[in-house]
Order: sequence, then C-alpha cells, then structure tokens
Amino acid sequence: MIERLLLSAALLLGSVSVAHAEVTVSDAWIRGTVPGQRATGAFMQLRSSGDASLVAVATPAAKAAEIHTMVQDNGVMKMRAIASLPLPAGKTVEMGPGGYHVMLLDLARPMKEGETVAVTLTFADAGGRTTTQQVQATVRALNAGPMKH
Repeated sequence: MIERLLLSAALLLGSVSVAHAEVTVSDAWIRGTVPGQRATGAFMQLRSSGDASLVAVATPAAKAAEIHTMVQDNGVMKMRAIASLPLPAGKTVEMGPGGYHVMLLDLARPMKEGETVAVTLTFADAGGRTTTQQVQATVRALNAGPMKH
C-alpha cells in the first residue's frame, strides 16, 4: 500500500510542469563603428511572457558586454551599468539609443554596416531559473537610429 502511494505521488509530481517566462527578442541591432573605435551599443526589444530579467549578455565581437541605462544626474545624462534589466510580464521593454542598451566594450574588430553578429542573452525568471537565447544582431550605420515600424 505504501509503495502504491509513493508511486502515485511520484507520478503526480512528475506531471507538474514548472512554468517559466519565455522572452521574445525582436529588431536586434548594433551601431556600426569607425576605425579605432573600441565600444558601441546593441539595441533590441524584449517581451517576456512572465516576470523575468535580462541578467547577462555576451558576444564574440567584444571582450565585455554590459547592460546599461541612461540616468539624469544633476541635469546631465550619464550612462550606468546595471546588474539586470527587469522584464515585466506582457510588456515590451525597449533597448534603444538614449535608454536601456547593451554596451559592447573592447571590440574584437570594427562593426561594419550590413554584417550580423551573434549575441547571447541570459534571462532569469521570477523563480531564479536562467535560460539563454542567441540572437543575430544586424550592424547598422554609425548614425542609425531605431527602425520605424
């Protein structure tokens, strides 16, 4: 009898699925660079099905990638690294020039308009479970802004 109860409990627990946030990434792009430039920005839109956060970014195109925000400090806009970017459930979070963005530091090579660059994003859901997603970001002209839809 005890064996049947344990088996039933194991089957029940095995059938419970843990929900996790799925993140949709759209319009990923990187600002092109000029010769000798060692840093640039990466931009995209992120939409999560559940509360989550962007917690890390990596790319072979740069030695370091940091999540940044722009903040007003005594009347001056300043860039600041942040540990994570909250992604509220069902809301699109814009990463664009002048706001949230990814800084690519110590570039491995110049970023030329038209090429694509692999970028790996790491997300954490509300329960702390992490997932990674690789996207291909298109390099746009140095003076490019976001695409207008």
